[in-house]
Amino acid sequence: MSDSTKNQLKKSLGLSFNIAVLIGGTIGVGILRTPGSIAGLLENYWLIIASWLFGGLYILIGANSYAELATMLPKAGGSYNYIKRAFGDYAGFLSGWFDYITNVIPPAFYCIVISEYLIILFPDLRNYSTVMAISLLIAFLLLHLSGVKNGSAFQQITSFIKVICFVCLVVACFMYSGVKLAPIQTDNSLFQIGLLFGFFKSLQLIIGTYNGWNSVCFFAEENDDPSKNIPKSLFSGVLLVIAIYVLVNVAFFYVLPIETVAKSSLAAADVAKILFGEKGAIIVTVISIFSLISILNAFMMIPPRILYGLSRDGFFIEKGTTVNKGGTPIVSLLVSAFISLLLIICIGSFEVLFSFAAFISIIVWGLAYASLLKLRKSEPELARPYRSAWYPWTTIIAIVASIALLIGFIYSDPTSFIVIIGITIVSYPLFLVLKKLNKN
Repeated sequence: MSDSTKNQLKKSLGLSFNIAVLIGGTIGVGILRTPGSIAGLLENYWLIIASWLFGGLYILIGANSYAELATMLPKAGGSYNYIKRAFGDYAGFLSGWFDYITNVIPPAFYCIVISEYLIILFPDLRNYSTVMAISLLIAFLLLHLSGVKNGSAFQQITSFIKVICFVCLVVACFMYSGVKLAPIQTDNSLFQIGLLFGFFKSLQLIIGTYNGWNSVCFFAEENDDPSKNIPKSLFSGVLLVIAIYVLVNVAFFYVLPIETVAKSSLAAADVAKILFGEKGAIIVTVISIFSLISILNAFMMIPPRILYGLSRDGFFIEKGTTVNKGGTPIVSLLVSAFISLLLIICIGSFEVLFSFAAFISIIVWGLAYASLLKLRKSEPELARPYRSAWYPWTTIIAIVASIALLIGFIYSDPTSFIVIIGITIVSYPLFLVLKKLNKN
């Protein structure tokens, strides 16, 4: 068997996996934690719900463009393939590594947070937090080394359980008819000082919570029918996530006033305490663990696909394309797991990582939308099994919204912007070195 054949990814994934990885890779503890932060920033019910809907609409318009791009170029690694095809090698290199950084950070964070939630359930384990985090990482590494089918089956089961958990929580909130807490008096006007900052900071957290919506595109090369499955899973999955996010917020505010939610670092726990008494915290902890296990599994699968694609195009070591008998890009998986292992020791705060991931994602998505415009003009003959609806207006709206969000993020989070500028400056010399090595 030739190396080129041996190192090809297997077409073993279908529609059910696509939907599961989109839901599993998107819905996590973000929706359980961010409502409090967002309520503190905006303090207006309709503005909060509108922000979640605006974020969802932005993602839905983006899914329309990604459906065309991913079916047109169904290759491992997702976004960077389209950007590279439209704007050249350096644009592909930079966006690919941006995407990789965004996706390789979460596994470390999720391992740590799962261990923290397990300690809540089992306090005697409090001295073993790091050991548990590393053990989780190793366990998921072994699962994915065993083959794509096992990882796919696990993703579908955990994503289904996750949706059931959230539906039950929302239903329990709307069934609540107990004593309402008196709201804390705050400035509830729509035009309060700092609202612009609060709105963009909220959108940054919301985009971070929606991050993962395009997960299916990373696995396009392994899909048994990408032309049909990718558009179906993108639209159905994104609509389901939007519905869950909006309903969870409405449900939380049904139980607790906005002013109380705004004071909460984990709004879901406070809501559950009202609904179920002291056992409420345990219920939310269990939901959180299922959410995290599902999203951890998805993010163990995504970075190796990006690294595999980068390696195949000469943007990483050649060994990065090695695929084992189970269809797993084994070297790329091991490298990604090693990075996660290092990050477990020096991980940052939840909100900082969340915001940084949202910042980079907006840049990559914006470039992907721009690549759709470029490729329609430069390569009209390319096969397009799905054509973006209401093109070019939806794509232009997505680009304009991305630029507006980027400007807003720079305003509300200049630190992340400086870090991104630093990465960009360092990236070009590295790109030139890799290009020279590949020529030799």
